[in-house]
Formats: sequence, C-alpha cells, structure tokens
Amino acid sequence: MRRPSPLPQSPVASRGTAQPAAPEPEPAPERRVAEPEPDENPTAPVIPLASPSPLPDAKPPADADTADEGTDAAQVGFREVWKAARARRKALRAEIRRFTVRQRRRRAVWLGAAASVLILALGTLGAAYSPLFGVEKITVVGAQQLAEADVAGALSGQLGTPLPLVDESAIKAELVAFPLIETYALEARPPHELVVRIVERTPIGLIEGRAGYTLVDAAGVALSTTATPSPGTPVLTITGGVDSDAFVAAGQVMRSLPDEIRAQVTGVTASTPDDVTLELGGTNTQVVWGSAEESADKAFALQKIMAARPPADVFSYDVSSPDAVVVR
Repeated sequence: MRRPSPLPQSPVASRGTAQPAAPEPEPAPERRVAEPEPDENPTAPVIPLASPSPLPDAKPPADADTADEGTDAAQVGFREVWKAARARRKALRAEIRRFTVRQRRRRAVWLGAAASVLILALGTLGAAYSPLFGVEKITVVGAQQLAEADVAGALSGQLGTPLPLVDESAIKAELVAFPLIETYALEARPPHELVVRIVERTPIGLIEGRAGYTLVDAAGVALSTTATPSPGTPVLTITGGVDSDAFVAAGQVMRSLPDEIRAQVTGVTASTPDDVTLELGGTNTQVVWGSAEESADKAFALQKIMAARPPADVFSYDVSSPDAVVVR
C-alpha cells in the first residue's frame, strides 16, 4: 500500500503562524518523440552483392589526401632546409671574414713585405752577376819588393768578369809565380774595382850553394838567387840547411829583431837550436843569443845595452839570459 500524501493546511490555520508558501512552479511539459507507426507490410533489408563504384562527384578517401599532403610537405621541406643551410653557411662565412679581417690584413702586409724583399734580393743578385759589375780595375796593395804593375798584369785575365764570379783559384795560380808573396786577400769594391792585398815574405839572409847565394825567408822559401851576396843581407851558416831545427831557430831570432839592429847583422851561425849567434857590422861584434825562447825579451835587452855601450867598444853581447846581460 502507498502512504497517503499529507493534506494541505487551510488558509485560516496557517495565517497566524507562518507566511504563506510560494506557489511551486509547474513542471514543464515533457517532450515526447513521436514513435513511428508500425508498418503494416514490413520488408527485409537489402544487402548489396558488390560495392558500388564511386560517383564522379564523390570525394577521394581521407587516407589519399593525407598521403598527398605528406609527399608535398616532404618535397617543400627538403628545398627549404637546403636554402636555410645555404643561407646559414653564407652568414657563417661573413661572420668569419668580419672577425678575421685584422689577421688577414696583417698576413697581407707580411706577404707583401716578404715579396718586396724577395724581389729586391733577386734584382740585386741579377745585377751583381751581370756585366754591370764587371772588373775594370785591379789594384795591388802591400807590395814593397815587388812591382805592383807586374802583379796586376798577371791578373789581367779577370778583367770583365762580374765581381761575384771572380775565379779565386785562377788568381792563386797566378800569384804562386811570385815567391815573395806570403799571403794575399781579395776585396771587391763595386762597381768595377778588385783589390788584391798581399803580404810579402821577409828575407832573413843568404844561403850559399852551388848555384850562388839564395835569398830565403824564415820558412826556408827561396826568393831569389844571385852569383854574389847582396850588400846589406846577412849570410846564414846553418848546420843541416833550411830543413833543420837550427834554421827554424835562426829564422825566429831574425824576425824578432828590431829594424835598426837587423840592419847591422851581417852573419848568422847556428849548429843547434840553442846556440844561435849573430855578427854585427864591420866591428865583428858577436851577439850570443842562445835559443829562440824569450826572443822578444832578449831583443829588448840587446837594444837597451847597445844604446848604453855601442858595438864599437864591445867584443860580444851575451843575451842568452835577458835578465843578466853579459858584455865583454
């Protein structure tokens, strides 16, 4: 059984106790969908045997549109990516050029300077090895006993040769013919002068031989030969000849003498390297020298004692010990 709804209160009873309640809104009418009336003659559904072909105006399937759009997007994307990469590379090269401009300028300056130096050097070498710097004059310096014209004439084959191409071996072969030349040096004075500086040998005396008297230097080199002794040149009497140790000692002694004393020496004798003896002038004063050791001190002591006691009043000077000179 359903419970009965409560009865509504009368208006008189509720007037004094409470306010009248607001009227409740009426419910909206429900919309009802008309149900189809049942067909009097129902039929079975028709099932097609094959899928019908699309009509000409029919749209393509959605999958085909998506594939075409993907293909176009792929083609457009590759082209755009290639253009973007090219633009990026171009911008990168521009930035590199902008940041390396100082380095490139410095490199260009160095390359230009190096090229200038190279061109200048090549031009100088080309001019130096050309006839513009050919030898036109030969000057001989240092000749005292030799004639400068004779030496220059012997080297005339070098005239016209560029200064850097002067043949030193040919010059040496020509100068060997002059025994008095001990050493020489070549000096080029551009543009056309060749200077030959020579040092002559210092003759120390004459050695008597079968052919006459041969003038020799301290090294035993024969400078000239005459039938009679030359005046003012000492005669050497050396045991063993020019190849002995006695001759070497005598040569050292003669080279250590001052010019004023050497001019007074008329004879030199030595049988061993330790008994070199000199003979002075027409007084036949002897100088006992001893060995060639301390020759500079001995020459100074001899020069000093000869000034105090001239050779005319002295029989001999013994300077074998330079600290204790003995005069007789």
